[in-house]
Amino acid sequence: MIDGLVAGRLMGDASRRVDKAGRTFIVARVLARNKADEEFIVNVIAFDDAACAALLALADGDALSLAGSLTPKVWTDKQGVVRPSLDMVAARVMAVRDATPGFPG
Repeated sequence: MIDGLVAGRLMGDASRRVDKAGRTFIVARVLARNKADEEFIVNVIAFDDAACAALLALADGDALSLAGSLTPKVWTDKQGVVRPSLDMVAARVMAVRDATPGFPG
């Protein structure tokens, strides 16, 4: 497991899911860039109540930073090009817009 901090923009809206035991969790996708301006898709899952609330308060395109455990992966696009991606279990979500009532985000 790799602990990491990722900054990027939310791709689409985060969505709430329910597992077989009836527990809720949140999934989202984040587009992040490295120093060479290459794009990476980060597949995010959150179980912590605060991280879940923060993800649900954001909208498509909002900037955010995530802290948690990372797993590097690769995927193949429609043209057959292999691309890197990351899976993250988010422990913390930080953004200018948050779930605080009255916050001007």
